Amino acid sequence: MNERTTRAASEYQAIAVLAICGIPIGIAVGAICALFGRVLLAITDFRDTHPWQLIPFLALAGIVIAWAYRRFGKNTGRGMGLVFDVGHGAEPEIPLRLVPLIMGGTWLTHLFGGSAGREGVAVQIGATLSHWVGRKLSIRDAGNAFLVCGMAAGFAGLFRTPLAACVFALEVLVAGRLEYRALACSLTASFAASMTSGALGLEKFEVPIADVLAITPTSLAQLAVAGVIFGLVGGAFAWCLAAAKRQASRIENPLVRIAIIGVMLSIVLLALWQGRYAGLGTSLISAALAGDGGAGIFVWDWACKFALTVVTLAAGFQGGEVTPLFSIGASLGVALAGVLGLPVELVAALGYAAVFGSATNTLLAPILIGGEVFGFANLPAFFVVCAVGYLVNGNRSIYAGQKCV
Repeated sequence: MNERTTRAASEYQAIAVLAICGIPIGIAVGAICALFGRVLLAITDFRDTHPWQLIPFLALAGIVIAWAYRRFGKNTGRGMGLVFDVGHGAEPEIPLRLVPLIMGGTWLTHLFGGSAGREGVAVQIGATLSHWVGRKLSIRDAGNAFLVCGMAAGFAGLFRTPLAACVFALEVLVAGRLEYRALACSLTASFAASMTSGALGLEKFEVPIADVLAITPTSLAQLAVAGVIFGLVGGAFAWCLAAAKRQASRIENPLVRIAIIGVMLSIVLLALWQGRYAGLGTSLISAALAGDGGAGIFVWDWACKFALTVVTLAAGFQGGEVTPLFSIGASLGVALAGVLGLPVELVAALGYAAVFGSATNTLLAPILIGGEVFGFANLPAFFVVCAVGYLVNGNRSIYAGQKCV
């Protein structure tokens, strides 16, 4: 066997090993995501039927969260920032204690009405477990493969969109560069996690869009305008979140900070239609895509959800940004549909994907999100809108640790 053949055999063996390793990682992460997701949905339903009994105590829940992180968390309070630092080699490991802290903190945030997401939890859980496994196995030349495949598994396990999850994990660490070394294990981990969480009862959100938009010069112009608006809103969300965190940090004691902001949030959340903007924002997504022309959406819904999510996360409550970004984009799409002259549900779906892509500074993942959630018939429309949104977002990202090439 000559040297070239030996080298090729070694490369294929490494790919096969990583691909095989992705399967048990995906199964484990998918099982945890199923537990986390199903409990979160139950919590959401309970809070929605008892807003006056729960939302007033958001500040108290925040104090418990901040105390737990201060007492037991050490550097895990940095959340996704820690994951990105490990990915860039600035930190050696992600402590396993992050998993119970982020799950418990997110459940408390949502039980008492904080406007936050859930994907950050799943991605952090996946990254923590897979990076721990990678350190134990010490596979040669694995690099960030285990970290990335865990991120993919977490996203796929929660949202059950394995294609988008795989690509999201590959492209999010460094904008403009794909972590191809992790492709094999990310792909197997994504599908394993999605199938596992589905088998354990976590349903996938999908809404096939009946209207298929023909690509013409007129529709291209309409899509480009939509992409500009969605891109600017996503970029603005990332900028506002960073600015709000800087302002909130001026209150140095995290317990005092989360208590003060939590009281203000409780008042506002109850004043605005008794918790309409509390939690994930899935009620806004459902209303935007209900098939009745967005009759259940107010013109200002997206702006209220935008502001309350920024304040909730800046205060130190746990969760994520992606599901609120989906709701912001979908409700904004309803508001824009009449102006653009496009079908309401289609523009809501485009906003769902494009605002997420702009705020995370990713291109391929939101396009695939559009296909996996709404059907691939409108893939050209999703491509145009998400590409324009990516180009105009100002290279901003909700992930401060994201690097750019």
